[in-house]
Amino acid sequence: MSTRSVEYREAVDHLPNGASLVFHDVSWEDYERLVEEDLADRPGLRVTYDEGRLEIMSPLPEHEEYKEIISPMVYLLGDELDINVEPRGSATWKRKRLRKGTEPDTCFYVAAHADAIIGKRKIDLDVEPPPDIAVEIDTTRESLIKFPVYAALRVPEIWHYNSRRTSAVIYDLHNESYVEIPASRFFPILTGSVLADFIEQSKAQGQRAALSAFRKWIKQRQKKA
Repeated sequence: MSTRSVEYREAVDHLPNGASLVFHDVSWEDYERLVEEDLADRPGLRVTYDEGRLEIMSPLPEHEEYKEIISPMVYLLGDELDINVEPRGSATWKRKRLRKGTEPDTCFYVAAHADAIIGKRKIDLDVEPPPDIAVEIDTTRESLIKFPVYAALRVPEIWHYNSRRTSAVIYDLHNESYVEIPASRFFPILTGSVLADFIEQSKAQGQRAALSAFRKWIKQRQKKA
């Protein structure tokens, strides 16, 4: 383990939940070693690399709670709308040529791209498309700083939930940056406000009740279509 790796590991070992560390002038090789080896036993951390700037974030437990309601909502959308969905969780997405990499809170391939990656254990972004949807959840920090990395990796859509504001926004990649859109391009019935409403319902009534209500909502929307 290199001297820099020891420095990262020691800092991470003292990193409280909800906090983040930022390092500058980090080489691509150190970044790859960190995510592939040094922090392999800490899968809950989120690591972002942007041309030498390295950020390591330790999520709060509530952060994971919100992720675990959004994921089954996506599965329900796929099931009820007959759209194939393949999850890739908090996988690391990176491109050496761009010197950029990041880890979403969760992410999904949808429709044709979902069909194409079934059975693939490793995905090379120099050859294959990135996830169609990346989910970012903010509880103590702003994840907007990660958006340029997602844009460089060409992730088409970001779902951004802010627990402090109890709001959700859906962003679409337009040229080289993200713009807010009224509804998901992959699931056109889903708006940011609907996403936020059912997350809030899960807080008050629990996930089972919220997901049951969400399934009923999807069915009602289909009948009206």
